[in-house]
Amino acid sequence: MTEPLRDPSARGRAAPAIARLGPADAAIFETFVVPRYLSLYGELALEMMAEGDDAQVVHLHCRTGYPDRGIVTKLRGAYVVGVDASPAALALARAKAATMPEMVSQYRLADELPTPLPASAFSHALELHGAADPSERTRVIAECARLLAIHGQAIIAMPLRGSFQEIADLLREYALKHDDASLGHAVDQAALARPTIETLASELQEAGFDFVEGLSRPAVLRFSSGRDFFEDPIARLIIVPELSAELELEDLGPPLSYVRTAIDKYWSDDEFELTVNVGCVTGRREG
Repeated sequence: MTEPLRDPSARGRAAPAIARLGPADAAIFETFVVPRYLSLYGELALEMMAEGDDAQVVHLHCRTGYPDRGIVTKLRGAYVVGVDASPAALALARAKAATMPEMVSQYRLADELPTPLPASAFSHALELHGAADPSERTRVIAECARLLAIHGQAIIAMPLRGSFQEIADLLREYALKHDDASLGHAVDQAALARPTIETLASELQEAGFDFVEGLSRPAVLRFSSGRDFFEDPIARLIIVPELSAELELEDLGPPLSYVRTAIDKYWSDDEFELTVNVGCVTGRREG
């Protein structure tokens, strides 16, 4: 099973934002999270991926291996190397790759950055939905720069500033009603830490990438109730663990319980619509 906070009443410090998926949750992630949510980022990343012959693609934090099949379809003859901290997710990625004879791939366990992969060995470096923490983004971009050969392309896709705004607003409301200044401050800081498309592009440029370009698209996730949101694998395996890690507070149980109740109250006659700003930036390593 995963380590992240699962229920609004759970207590204790949250687990890392990029979860280590257990066998059951790896299957749930692939079945429910990938098609409904992660595909928003994967489709944009594939659209911006430069075509080329003999591509060598590294996929950081690859989880269950999406969109590696799409990569091989777009880049015929590509060799894909995926790395992740979850053995169960990697096992599922390998099993999927085995059903596609034309796919040449390798999936390796890597708990931290930099990875043990060789420098300057890849034509493309991809990460989908990485952590919002600026220092973590810096490490990911630096690893992309290390792994890419000259003229290699980095592709980073993630939720931008303004994503999940409805949850942030409800947490601010809780903080105001309960005179919890620390929570209100943490929510504001977390919102500012999430990049704009311009911020993300600037971070690639500062890391030495050229020909940087970005693209963003709005999306909406719909849930029938507060319970539906918190029990949905998208929230359970991605949104809530990330939120918990970003806020860095000891006990998010009461605020999240408030969010669940508030969703049912404010959206009693409609679906709860959660805003997501999907962004992707690319850059070329020229030196």
